[in-house]
Amino acid sequence: MTNESTYNTSLDSTDNYHKLSIQVSLNGLSFCVVDSIANNITHSKSINFGKELSPFQVQKELKDKLREEGIMDYRYSEVVVIHRNTLFSLVPKSLFLEEEMANYLKFNAKILANDLVDYDEISGFELVNVYIPFVNINNYIYELFGEFEYLHTGTVLIRALLNSHSAGQEPVCYVHVAENQMDIIILNQKKLLFYNSFQYRTKEDFLYYLLFTLEQLELAPDTIKLRLFGEIVEGDELYDICYEYINHIAIYLPSNQIYSTKDLEEDSIDFAVINAL
Repeated sequence: MTNESTYNTSLDSTDNYHKLSIQVSLNGLSFCVVDSIANNITHSKSINFGKELSPFQVQKELKDKLREEGIMDYRYSEVVVIHRNTLFSLVPKSLFLEEEMANYLKFNAKILANDLVDYDEISGFELVNVYIPFVNINNYIYELFGEFEYLHTGTVLIRALLNSHSAGQEPVCYVHVAENQMDIIILNQKKLLFYNSFQYRTKEDFLYYLLFTLEQLELAPDTIKLRLFGEIVEGDELYDICYEYINHIAIYLPSNQIYSTKDLEEDSIDFAVINAL
């Protein structure tokens, strides 16, 4: 099993026209099933656990939800697993050495002896994302589907936003909001200025990480454009506390130009799971 690999199955290829992406974190799961013939998203679901679980508890939840949500009712031509955690480090491609992966991580992540360290190359942008995937989840998915592709959430977010971001003259701060985790991505003129992921418990934590990041990059809250997306809507407590300090704030609604959402609400589909396919 390798990351960025292609799903392989012995099922009749005429039935294998669905694609599946699964995002896994200690706080929740997301699924997306795409009909690649009709170009429709046929199933999408996000589940918050309400607390942080262990990787093995997450595996049990995944097993139950795959059955309950009817995910196993389809045959798939492609399966992608997205690992959402803060155990990663971005490395310029020119400085990346595969044999040094553990050293890139050791200053911002606690690495155990049995941890697998892997990486995604963010092609076209000369970046490598080194991270620790959930090995037990990968092994379980392999038992179910055979070979599949796996990525880190940061890889998916950076790729998607860089590819869709306009080459404007002013930097834009994107914040992807999930259960107790926020990803801050700052882009300027089709270049990545900053990416990091933080775990927060309160709205004050959320604001602290945002304002501290802007301060470190010498970006003024009264001029920066802030775009919030994910599990956030205008008027909730996270939005309101940001509105007190950031002048140019809006909810970012990514447009899905590849797949029809059919009867699903487009803004209810997890950004990572749809952009991983």
